[in-house]
Amino acid sequence: MSNQEIIRRERYCQIVNEIFGSDAYLVVGIDVAKQKHYAFMGTATGNTLQKRLIFENNIAGFSRLLKTAEQIKAQNGLSKIVYGLEPTGNYYKPLARYIALCEGNVVLVSGQAIKNNRQILDGRWDKNDTKDAANVADLVSRGKCIYYDSSSPEITELRGLLSLRRRLKRFR
Repeated sequence: MSNQEIIRRERYCQIVNEIFGSDAYLVVGIDVAKQKHYAFMGTATGNTLQKRLIFENNIAGFSRLLKTAEQIKAQNGLSKIVYGLEPTGNYYKPLARYIALCEGNVVLVSGQAIKNNRQILDGRWDKNDTKDAANVADLVSRGKCIYYDSSSPEITELRGLLSLRRRLKRFR
């Protein structure tokens, strides 16, 4: 594990330990999709600061997200930002890497946790991108998140290796 990854891991542990009820954090929940992502921004104490931000799944969109989050952080006197994403397919990886490269705090929220939390938030099972982004932010603000390890092997690479292994066994 690199020094940078060790520092990111320590920041993650600090976030999980201190975020619940903290008035220092801007929590950005992001519902990840193929072409466009939906973001919700609020505080860890439950205040909504920006209900919806739609941005493209490209560098320009990522930059827009980070710039908007910094502006909201400054306007509201917050000192830290944490970005929570649902690891949807491979669509979250470019955004998560970009935020991590920009020294941002990235955490993941499992799809099952989001599904279980959906009914608790508003008493209904309906699903939409704006609500899912708020749901992600809610889970992150309670410390119900997973460390994003940017140095871990890619799932697609692992699948490729397993596929190669199966083919070699059949060939043998």
